[in-house]
Amino acid sequence: MNKIYFVVIVLLVLACKQEKKENTVKQEEPKTTKDSLIFTGETHFKSIKQITFGGDNAEAYWSFDDKQIVFQSNNKNWNVSCDQMFLMNVGETFKDNIPPMISTGKGRTTCSYFLPDNKHIIYASTHLGDEKCPDTPLRKNGKYIWPVYDTFDIFVADLNGNIVKQLTNEKGYDAEPTVSPKGDKIVFTSTRSGDLELYTMNIDGTDVKQITNELGYDGGAFFSPDGTKIIFRSSRPKTEQEIKEYKDLLAEGLVEPTDMELYICNADGSDLRQLTDLGNANWSPFFHPSGKKILFSSNFEAERGFPFNLYLIDIDGKNLERVTHSETFDAFPVFSNNGKYLAFSSNRNNGGGRDTNLFIAEWQD
Repeated sequence: MNKIYFVVIVLLVLACKQEKKENTVKQEEPKTTKDSLIFTGETHFKSIKQITFGGDNAEAYWSFDDKQIVFQSNNKNWNVSCDQMFLMNVGETFKDNIPPMISTGKGRTTCSYFLPDNKHIIYASTHLGDEKCPDTPLRKNGKYIWPVYDTFDIFVADLNGNIVKQLTNEKGYDAEPTVSPKGDKIVFTSTRSGDLELYTMNIDGTDVKQITNELGYDGGAFFSPDGTKIIFRSSRPKTEQEIKEYKDLLAEGLVEPTDMELYICNADGSDLRQLTDLGNANWSPFFHPSGKKILFSSNFEAERGFPFNLYLIDIDGKNLERVTHSETFDAFPVFSNNGKYLAFSSNRNNGGGRDTNLFIAEWQD
């Protein structure tokens, strides 16, 4: 659940920084760029284009042929009250026009992803539980929280917005689905075991298998380019107090996402290991096209909870490198299937407001 509302209030609620570990971050030499959307030092961006211009826009995922992108938005000018799914053709921008909505417009939706036929998407929605947008609690006892709606289920829809299949119907939270580049498997997060664990299933929803089983919120998972590995982020409580707080919140359908690290495993859950040990929130990971690096968002260098920037790290945990140089928020990085472009969300160029928009950068290693 790479929550879009994480963007909205992160600058307000993450006021205290947790102790961070000693790290050596590889910094590129700063350079001046003629592109005003590229900040000094962002040498991996050859060019950049802003796609949306208002509201909170995130979770932008490419079709398998790289011709279209599906994303979620709560832009009130697009006649929605909470996150819904929208479709764009690559190359389009939405400053004065509205993209087609391809979710039902009912309930809250999250985490859409294309299926291999490029004609269908999967996404999670609460609309079967209630057609109205659910409440969105964001603070409890002074701490920042995410709601984990037990009415989320995963659906398949065509590009006209028609639901053609329901993939999950277990009691509790089923969401955050993404598809293997091989086109054979889906990974998702579920509470069906009583905890927030990762599961895989076939594209048609069959052969569901639990692949993580340690206490903590395992989510935001993605397959490697060859489909053999999975990267995800987790808030694994360790002390008795942390475990109690985690269980108490989860019993209320809530989690606290301010202390997360990245984990990597084989696609069947074997060979699980922790990839980062940076402190604070490390999340929204995605494999570099080489399969040898992970691009992710983190605030581990921040003194007061922000900014969030993008970082690269090798899959063995070495060679940490800062990629973006924002003073606010960069997250949700997703490479195109051909590896030439990167879609991500950012607060840059929003006039100093809270809007989080989509950008597409031409990537260079």
